[in-house]
Amino acid sequence: MDFSNSPHKTHSEQEHESECSGTGPEPRLQPPGVSLKRDKFLNIPEDSKPAPAVETRKAPGSPLPSLSMKSDYSMEIAAQFKNRRQTFHSSQDFPDESGAESAREQHQKELNSVFQMLEENLMTFMRNELQKFQLILSSDYSEAAENQEKEDESSTADPEQAKGSREAFLKLSLHFLRRMRKDDLADCLWNRTCATECTQKLKSSLRKRFCCVFEGLAKAGNPTLLNQIYTELYITEGGDREINEEHEVRQIEATSRKQRVQEKTIRQENIFKASPEKDKPIRTVMTKGVAGIGKTLLTQKFALDWAENRSNQDIQFIFPFTFRELNVLREKRFSLVELVHHFFNESKEAQICRFNDFQIVFIFDGLDECRLPLDFSNNEVLTDVTESTSLDVLLTNLIRGKLLPSARLWITTRPAAANQIPPECVDIVTDVKGFTDVQKEEYFRKRFVDQKQASMVISHIKTSQSLRIMCHIPVFCWISATVLENVLKTRQGRELPKTLTELYIYFLLVQSKVKQLKYEGGAETDLTWSPESKKMIESLGKLAFDQLQKGNLIFYETDLAGSGIDIKAASVYSGVFTQIFKEESGIYQDKLFCFIHLSVQEFLAALHVHLTFVNSGVNLLDDRQPKQRLSKAFKNQPNVRKLHQTAVDKALQSPNGHLDLVLRILIGLSLPANQTLLRGLQTQTANVSQSNQETAEYIKKKISDGLSAEKSINLFHCLNELNDRSLVEEIQQYLKSGSLSTRKLSPGQWSALVFILLSSEKGLDMFDLKKYSASEEALLMLLPVVKASNRALLRDCTLSEKTCEALSSVLGSQSCCLREVDLSHNDLEDAGMTALSSGMLDQQCGLESLRHEASAGQPPPIC
Repeated sequence: MDFSNSPHKTHSEQEHESECSGTGPEPRLQPPGVSLKRDKFLNIPEDSKPAPAVETRKAPGSPLPSLSMKSDYSMEIAAQFKNRRQTFHSSQDFPDESGAESAREQHQKELNSVFQMLEENLMTFMRNELQKFQLILSSDYSEAAENQEKEDESSTADPEQAKGSREAFLKLSLHFLRRMRKDDLADCLWNRTCATECTQKLKSSLRKRFCCVFEGLAKAGNPTLLNQIYTELYITEGGDREINEEHEVRQIEATSRKQRVQEKTIRQENIFKASPEKDKPIRTVMTKGVAGIGKTLLTQKFALDWAENRSNQDIQFIFPFTFRELNVLREKRFSLVELVHHFFNESKEAQICRFNDFQIVFIFDGLDECRLPLDFSNNEVLTDVTESTSLDVLLTNLIRGKLLPSARLWITTRPAAANQIPPECVDIVTDVKGFTDVQKEEYFRKRFVDQKQASMVISHIKTSQSLRIMCHIPVFCWISATVLENVLKTRQGRELPKTLTELYIYFLLVQSKVKQLKYEGGAETDLTWSPESKKMIESLGKLAFDQLQKGNLIFYETDLAGSGIDIKAASVYSGVFTQIFKEESGIYQDKLFCFIHLSVQEFLAALHVHLTFVNSGVNLLDDRQPKQRLSKAFKNQPNVRKLHQTAVDKALQSPNGHLDLVLRILIGLSLPANQTLLRGLQTQTANVSQSNQETAEYIKKKISDGLSAEKSINLFHCLNELNDRSLVEEIQQYLKSGSLSTRKLSPGQWSALVFILLSSEKGLDMFDLKKYSASEEALLMLLPVVKASNRALLRDCTLSEKTCEALSSVLGSQSCCLREVDLSHNDLEDAGMTALSSGMLDQQCGLESLRHEASAGQPPPIC
């Protein structure tokens, strides 16, 4: 009800208006704790019984006392009203005049007592509410929201009645503030009161949304508390904006080595807290990390901690968005207010249309999945939060700070997409590096109730280099735990999987078995593929391969149709193989689909290529071969050698290694043990023994061709998938005997040495070239090892200007770990030192000490 234009005014109201007319002192809110003029407003006698004492406390950071609503006196009112209601009588109940008079006196006495009690409780209520209003109008009112939330949780009163009372008193207070000509205060009180209620509702919504993560079948999933399973991630501050287009497995391998270098780490709750050396507050944070590293879980934990009042309580609103959801709306027009109302109904109900007064954080998760153009150069400027425009224009202006510059933004992305945001729009870049070795163990000990099993899993993963490296990725830890837990329970003497290919085949088997147990009544120890599972795997494999070719990780209905999968079938697959293929509902229940991790999509793509070749003779990787079935004679004994050679060549041609993992898994699928597991999916039996030997020789030949370290390392991983470790074991024998420095190594042997040294779990603190060969040739062959070491001892190794040029290139690399280099007693000349200087001037260079002692007796210069 709006009281502001009422034509009827009481004498008291007219007198109050004259007090606020400007002729007297500046009017202000009556502070809590000071007696109100109750004779004036309520016409209560001065000698009425005083209200009982109200408990007060000092609010943290506030000069004002906070009043408790929990007085014993006020809580007994309802009971007293009930008892006294029974004693009220009409005069008609008494037969004589004296009795009637006595009843009237008793009735009046009861009324006086009730209204005195009513006054006392109204005064207590008003003092409490005015105290809250004053706190809300203070410069930092986040405490008001927290106090109201705690009061609501502890109150025994009916929530709707309490809310109605507060709303009525708020309207009355706004009425008097406007009559006092304090319209600005009234507007601010209204907006902030609505915001306080909205904050509580938003926190409640985010708690429900993020408190659990789901494992098992999505439609009837087994919830696990996020706070229970969450393990801190290794996050570094001060990451670079250099585009890294290497396959993410390569990046993880590099990260696993670089974590040995001291880096500045940051916790998720401090993501917006500026370090002392920063001269301005942080507005926009970009967090990079490979797929499955934990970026989404990180933002969910941040929002959940805020919603549970654990951290960042200076923030009034956190609005988490995903680019997956925004993609669905890319053809629609919104203002910023409309977009927030669209996703967060709490803000719409509270009628919040101004955001400038609040501390707001917008989270945009998954920039790499964005299908908007994000045209920062040509989009028009937008500054009005109520003006509708395209989603692209809205987002670019919000990120640039033209729209709502007071807001904070957190954007997450995979590394290759980071350059979509101009550098000047980002205040700080952080990198999620996943789990350290200690954090891996912590995760598995949380994941397994049986600590003996947890120890077995941890020990097993340490024995497999592939699994150990991949477990830096949290989602891969979960995949490993899912598989190993099942195998430990049902293995019946079988060995635990050691290679990536084995692990993923078992993962597929586990999902198929879950389906059979739930829907088809299969046995716990079955390792067979049902016809329904086989059909699903064929469809998912084709989808994985088709979309990998296009670079898509998120699929919409049109993408599914292109792979021959209708939306109903996709929903069935996501309900059955939910841990492989997920269905998510966007706004209006638009369906999005994805595989749980890029490596799962790559595994299914490789499986599709393998099964297509074995079952029909079609090589999907050979662009020259027509995609049609070959002769029946060929299909009877398919030889996978040609398929493997095509895959090796195609992977080596890729500039960023996007087929590295597909190649490793494709080759691993032909291992006899894995062929046994795949029986039922293959309609033909492949001739693998001879083929695998020929494939191994082909890979070794390629290694000897002088490939880059990254490509050679991936080929060694392929040999591991085939259980061929001959090259590595040969070099390991040389190292053990100490005869390596006296031998003339072939290019393939040098590559094997690089692989061994980079794969070492002991780390690479000091690289001493003389241990291998004190020559320039050896240094150039071992440059990837130098790059991964903290210190390089290169004294007296007959190095020249050529070495300096190579070292300069290493020093300017973002993945270089070098901190100290000793080049003493090498004839480098001025040209060599000049080349080194150019590398040291690169902003990526982290070198702290360069020592070059030209001759005995001269002090070593330190650069």
